[in-house]
Amino acid sequence: MDKNKLFDDYYKKSLLQGGTTCCPGCGGPLYWRMILETLGPNTILYGGGPCAGCASRNIKLPRFNLHFSFVADAPSGIVAALVAKGREDVTVVSSTGDGGTGDIGFGKISAAAERNENMIQMCVDNEAYMNTGIQKSGLTPYGAWTTTTPLGKEANKKEIPLIVAQHKVPYVATTSVAYPADLRAKVAKAKDIKGFRYLHTVMPCPTGWRFDPAKSVEVTKMMVDTWAWPLYEVDHGVLKLTVKPKQRPVEDYLKAQNRFRHLKDDQIQFLQKTIDDKRDMLLESDGKRIII
Repeated sequence: MDKNKLFDDYYKKSLLQGGTTCCPGCGGPLYWRMILETLGPNTILYGGGPCAGCASRNIKLPRFNLHFSFVADAPSGIVAALVAKGREDVTVVSSTGDGGTGDIGFGKISAAAERNENMIQMCVDNEAYMNTGIQKSGLTPYGAWTTTTPLGKEANKKEIPLIVAQHKVPYVATTSVAYPADLRAKVAKAKDIKGFRYLHTVMPCPTGWRFDPAKSVEVTKMMVDTWAWPLYEVDHGVLKLTVKPKQRPVEDYLKAQNRFRHLKDDQIQFLQKTIDDKRDMLLESDGKRIII
């Protein structure tokens, strides 16, 4: 078969146009390609996340993006309009970045989760306000350099997925572009569930994390393999670890990025202990109901 025709046919069917305005190495285009291939064309998107929106601007679907402070609010209105028109078969996706999820928009997300709105809420998390100057957010990890934490952030990253799960919503999951089969399976499961579903992926950002753009998938995979970003789901209150890698030292992940190059040995040890404690808690809870 003619390879050029093969690629032409693929891009004609793809819901994501060719080209991107993202920085080199950004995981956004890869993320949205996998998301849309799984969700299909019967989808409406609100938002995209400020930086990840650079990728979602090329989406060939109905898309709305007023401002990320309206995260979850505007999609709730879209859901209500679809119900009024008898079109509950359409998947409504609301997406924002770490600032819109963990800081500015969290109250909106919490309210939509409380109401159990029939929508998928996504967090495309590059762990700082990357598009406005790499300022720290509530989802910036401990010790990370940003322009507002030049000596490293002193607080821990917010546990937003577990916080959302405590709203007793049907489905919550963490994902990674470095584990595409796991990501696609979770998106497919979320698509088939009614009610509020929450998907949280950490998005590699070579610009803000300060690493070689060619290493994006490698660095993101190390994040999972060190358990700095564990992959799990909370399905109707039951927690399940979906990937259980043989643990690598967190130092491998930290040294791959210049945003952590200032950390001292005792800080690295603190991070390792924090990760180990969380890993042990997740392993102990694996297969058990964690929502009362």
